[in-house]
Amino acid sequence: MKVAFVGKGGSGKTTLSSLFVRYLAGRGLPVVAIDADINQQLGVALGLEEEQAAKIPALGDHLTEIKEYLRGDNPRIGSASAMIKTTPPGRGSRLLRIGGQDPVHALGEEVAGATLLVTGAFNDEDLGVACYHSKTGAVELYLNHLVDGPGEYVVVDMTAGADAFASGLFTRFDVLFLVAEPTRRGVGVYRQYVRYAADHDVTIRVVGNKVHGEQDVAYLREHVGDALLTWVGQSEAVRAMEQGRAQVALERSNEAALERMLQEVDAQEKDWAKFHRQAVEFHIKNARSWGNRAVGQDLEAQIDPGFQMPPPQWRRSA
Repeated sequence: MKVAFVGKGGSGKTTLSSLFVRYLAGRGLPVVAIDADINQQLGVALGLEEEQAAKIPALGDHLTEIKEYLRGDNPRIGSASAMIKTTPPGRGSRLLRIGGQDPVHALGEEVAGATLLVTGAFNDEDLGVACYHSKTGAVELYLNHLVDGPGEYVVVDMTAGADAFASGLFTRFDVLFLVAEPTRRGVGVYRQYVRYAADHDVTIRVVGNKVHGEQDVAYLREHVGDALLTWVGQSEAVRAMEQGRAQVALERSNEAALERMLQEVDAQEKDWAKFHRQAVEFHIKNARSWGNRAVGQDLEAQIDPGFQMPPPQWRRSA
């Protein structure tokens, strides 16, 4: 299952992403964690030192190699330079599996029982030249080509705000967990997400964070209604983790919130036909708006009408 944590800056989505990754890995479940936030703090939240986290190869720095691998011998894609972030797989493309031996997962670092992939920080060379979507494009390609099976999880810590809506990335997930503080700004981001996602059949569940008591819970219920899935309160364990102190056991109430989140993820019905259809729709949209002009080709020709995601030979194990 593919899961994203989204929300406004400072809402605690990186912290909750790391807690959920640790919870999954602690149960022995295969999990890939992806840091797609411009601040790149997920590795530290999972227990790495700053210097260790900074040494993980960035997906954005290996985009050409990733494209070259994924296109395989797909006759509709003549070169890696003809691929854009929305390019969907077709017959001949290479698909990915969690735990697979491939050049994409080889860029990851094993931490807290999970494989951590990072998009890379926005650095001086990018200023005035590129936007952060040049980094997150690698994540979109990864998810478009990933066949995740039952009991396998990808957890993506997304960049803050509504940047995910600048491409089709927001449709690549089985669940979007929107982390919301019990404040006007916190619930305002929820309304923004719901408005943008209204026509795209996206599952959004609100996870309250920094909740102090029933009054905060009541506030969230008032403003997000049934979308409120669960909430996380103040935590000595999280404070210890953020301060780099010895691990403190998570409070039972907060662990129960993580269990509720896992139950919600597992309850989602996998709809591969919709997943691939949306990839194609956003590829056409991007091709027409900027891709054809940028690449100098008709990128709609990359769409393979006879391709199914996942292909029939993958379906027994997916």
